[in-house]
Amino acid sequence: MTEIPLIEPEAERSVGTSVRRKEDYRFLIGRGHYVSDLQLPRMRHVAFLRSPLAHARITSVDVSSALEATFVDAVFTGGVEPFKSVTLIAQSALPSYIETAQPILAWEKVRFSGEAIAAVVAGDRYLAEDGAELIEVEYERLSPNVTAWSTPEEPLHSEAPDNVLLERRFLSGDVESALANAEIVVERKLTTNRHGGNPLECRAGVALFEPGDGTLQFWSGTQVPHIVRNALAELLGMSEAKIRVVAPDVGGGFGTKAALYPEDVALCLIARQMPGVPVKWVEDRAEHLLAATHARDHRYLLTAGFASDGTLLALRADVTCNVGAYSVYPWTAGIEPLMAGGLLSGPYRLENYDCTVRAVATNTSPSGPYRGVARPASVFAMETIMDEGARRLGMSTIDIRRKNLIGPKDIPYKMPSRLVDDSGHYERCLDRALELFDLEDFLREQKRRKENNEPPIGFGVACYNELTGLGRAASAGPRMPFRTGHDACTVKINPDGAVTVFSGVTSQGQGLETTVAQIVADAIGVNYDDVEVHIGNTDESLWGFGAFSSRQAVIGGGAAQLSALAVKEKVINLASKLLEIDGIDLTLRNGEVRVVGELAPRFSLAELARIAYLESNRLPNGIEPGLEATRFYDPIRGAFAAGVQLGSLEFDKKTGEIRILKWVCVEDAGRVINPRIVEGQIAGAIAQGIGGAMYEHLIYDDDGNLSTGTFMDYLIPTSAEIPEMVIDHIECPADNPLGVRGVGEGGTLGPNAVVAGAVADALGILVDQLPVTEGTIWEGSR
Repeated sequence: MTEIPLIEPEAERSVGTSVRRKEDYRFLIGRGHYVSDLQLPRMRHVAFLRSPLAHARITSVDVSSALEATFVDAVFTGGVEPFKSVTLIAQSALPSYIETAQPILAWEKVRFSGEAIAAVVAGDRYLAEDGAELIEVEYERLSPNVTAWSTPEEPLHSEAPDNVLLERRFLSGDVESALANAEIVVERKLTTNRHGGNPLECRAGVALFEPGDGTLQFWSGTQVPHIVRNALAELLGMSEAKIRVVAPDVGGGFGTKAALYPEDVALCLIARQMPGVPVKWVEDRAEHLLAATHARDHRYLLTAGFASDGTLLALRADVTCNVGAYSVYPWTAGIEPLMAGGLLSGPYRLENYDCTVRAVATNTSPSGPYRGVARPASVFAMETIMDEGARRLGMSTIDIRRKNLIGPKDIPYKMPSRLVDDSGHYERCLDRALELFDLEDFLREQKRRKENNEPPIGFGVACYNELTGLGRAASAGPRMPFRTGHDACTVKINPDGAVTVFSGVTSQGQGLETTVAQIVADAIGVNYDDVEVHIGNTDESLWGFGAFSSRQAVIGGGAAQLSALAVKEKVINLASKLLEIDGIDLTLRNGEVRVVGELAPRFSLAELARIAYLESNRLPNGIEPGLEATRFYDPIRGAFAAGVQLGSLEFDKKTGEIRILKWVCVEDAGRVINPRIVEGQIAGAIAQGIGGAMYEHLIYDDDGNLSTGTFMDYLIPTSAEIPEMVIDHIECPADNPLGVRGVGEGGTLGPNAVVAGAVADALGILVDQLPVTEGTIWEGSR
């Protein structure tokens, strides 16, 4: 009889598949738990009185009528303690950076319309709003300045008489000589539009100070709970061990919730003044548009030189970023200009680079991190230069990019800003995008429309690199007093064999409970459904910097992988001692330990876990009880992700109407953990990018009043304006435990350039100012 070989069962792999998301069930049945859902005994509600003026001295604040109202519990102003002595001061080690203080409640001076002056506490939000209306404030008006490239009449801060909070020069090679020897020199002046993240859920917080044990609990829709805890401890003079920050379910963040706001600190100060009483504030949309962080208000003065074959020889740039009234905490006023200067050259080889960037304060809401941080604007600037160079040289926009893209043979490539690009797969992304787009078919249709006098169509392209998962050696940031390169993760196998993960990542809709579970399940060798992930609670997870810079899959995922592998090693070691078999001959798959080559398992994970926790009499010598491990991970530099977007747009010259016909995006995500989540991240980012390119604009009048302060005026694209997208990936593993590259922001980087390129291709209109609206097309076609 023929002997039938024993075949070990295949391990169930989770990574690389679109498993059902763990978060979705509670959301679908309406059981998500957001800050606004939190109800506690004796809860009171807070409303903020905000300045109607953009720039003024406060001469008096009269709260007597509000205090006399029977429905008002308390009123707080900035000129009295503890508010008077607490300020937010974002710090940076850059020599040119000027530190300025942001009050929790303005009391000497207001610097933008919407700045909080007083806080009123009442039984509900409506009563608190009524109380705020009873406060009388007298002002001495000052001249406002809302444009970063105009001469200010009145400085915002005495420390910066010219309103410049930071200036830095990036210099490499000899730009002047290269420009003198160039075949053509291209000059452009570009401005980009101020807009913001506008998550579905606005900002919100609940603070509770317990007098019995002196602890402060703060529930917040933040992206960075550990940073918030650390900052609150410093500002309030408390031990971090006495502060617990919880980020429950969060309805979108996009960077807007990655800052610590004065309102956050105010809630905690109020809670300490009202011990045992939880105080709650939920921002409304008008407040959000007025007082949450803005972004992307930039001007680029560009000069570039090209050789006759299309080689980019030199780039000189002067970049001014409108950073608003204050240096946002903790990221500083440098977050946008430094990212713009550090990554302006994008995925292109360039030796000669001279770029000066500056952060200028104005009487507008502070600017802060927003998905892509400056890169949608800087990619628009760089791609505009490439398109202009192609037109001047008689080249195609594709050929000039091929000529200059960083390639695999260039890796590691030191950019002129000294960042190191580890990708080099830009041309592969471009080739695949062109294949999916079918450029030849587009050109035939473009020609046919022209011959038949039909609405013209245009083609735009954007190539970009996204720096993701920044480690401690990455130099793109503003040199804050801390480095954001690492995260921690604890993985624990419970006595019943199930796995619990305490991760430092936070989720605002990205599906982190799912992807972390996939990573841990595969690393240990258990089923995905047997892993439970806890996030967003500083009392549960050891440390995590949070959600920004497309870092969580790279860094948080790396920490989860290392922790899970360490736990697996403990399991194998325990089984090895019990079986007296070398660990190299054991496997752990699907929650069962087998000897290599055997079909029947020797132990289930639950059996080994019971021994580890409950039957310590069976533990071999040298094996300690329990099965858990905590590991940190820091990628040191980070991982660049390559991306290309192509789009075709149709224009009606009579009405200015714009219609997107096709949109293709190809990115190098490295190893894809969950394809559906990755595609959702890219699609959502592109949708936000299209919003910024064509619709969204926060406009201030000359007096510093926000003119687009509701969704009637501030336009956000709906599903009717967003096209069906063709999204694809190339998978070139990065040098980190999972081989992943971040994908959360890359989609926002291309739309400005794609839309502007399509306008120029179809109509010959050179776009110098964003957004591209129907008015842009109508006026340019006259």
